[in-house]
Amino acid sequence: MSTYSNRENSSNAEPSTATNRNQSRQQQLDTPPNSPDSSDHGSKACCFCWCCCCSCSCLTVRNEETRSSNSIDIKNAPNIEPPSLEEIKSWSDSFDKLMQSPAGRYYFREFLRSEYSEENMLFWMACEELKTEQQNPQIVEEKARLIYEDYISILSPKEVSLDSRVREIINRNMVDPSPYTFDEAQLQIYTLMHRDSYPRFLNSPIYKKLCAGEIRL
Repeated sequence: MSTYSNRENSSNAEPSTATNRNQSRQQQLDTPPNSPDSSDHGSKACCFCWCCCCSCSCLTVRNEETRSSNSIDIKNAPNIEPPSLEEIKSWSDSFDKLMQSPAGRYYFREFLRSEYSEENMLFWMACEELKTEQQNPQIVEEKARLIYEDYISILSPKEVSLDSRVREIINRNMVDPSPYTFDEAQLQIYTLMHRDSYPRFLNSPIYKKLCAGEIRL
């Protein structure tokens, strides 16, 4: 008798347990899922995420760095005679006029720095300085060696882009360096700046502000 009673009580409890389980499952379905991944996209910098579906903050940081590289901290050219507004506007007439002006070279160099190609102007200027050393062969040899190490060597972080023909000429000239050892390379870099960087400089904020007189020189 007691055995049957226990079974009956157990059978009466099962519907109650099943009802509770169903109610708990329904509550889970009705309650919105708490997904920490979706809520943390905007706050966590998932630097290893390369997909486009999330709004990770590392993308925001990368965009801010890109914007900052495009904006130039314009300063007055040190130890350079301020050019007139007419001279500034003449820089758009030709690349030669820009490069003949000390102030023009200064601001063009600042622009190249913002594009991470300042080494082109530095190399060109080093070649110009080398040509002024006509009397002392030892100084010429030393400066030529430094130019080679800084801008020609493939191990240099400031290596300029030259084709194989020009590199062969330089290697032959370095056997007996002269003030004109890098003439072919200098011309190639000059042409590169003229065709590639100069048009962008004319459309850059720095040149537009110079032409508008927004920078006091």
